[in-house]
Amino acid sequence: MYYSFLADALVILHLAFVAFVVLGQLAILVGIIFKKTWARAFVFRVIHLVCIGIVATEGMLDIECPLTVWERNLRSDAGQQDVSEAPFIPQLANRILFYPGIPHVYFERMHIAFGCLVLLTFLVWPPRLPKKSKESLN
Repeated sequence: MYYSFLADALVILHLAFVAFVVLGQLAILVGIIFKKTWARAFVFRVIHLVCIGIVATEGMLDIECPLTVWERNLRSDAGQQDVSEAPFIPQLANRILFYPGIPHVYFERMHIAFGCLVLLTFLVWPPRLPKKSKESLN
């Protein structure tokens, strides 16, 4: 029970990470188009770039996502063959994350290409550096 709960929580966390990266990029592009200042928020943009940078690097080095490996190991420890034995929400999260029948190499290429898009966006429309307060200048 404990391992299956952790596996279920992990697949949901994994989906949240992917949603942050994908929807974050969409928000950045929309924000840039409409000249919104939050689209160039330094901390958000750097965190976003680091997140996809890790994923793209894993793709370039042919490293399976540690969250995927960890979830698989937890399911194995729980005596589950796969996520089909999990409740509805973890199954849904898994279906959104993984597409059966698509070779792993295509996922790697998509991760690398998306990383390049985020990096290009970061370079062409860079974040605004944080302003120094007057107090820190004294």
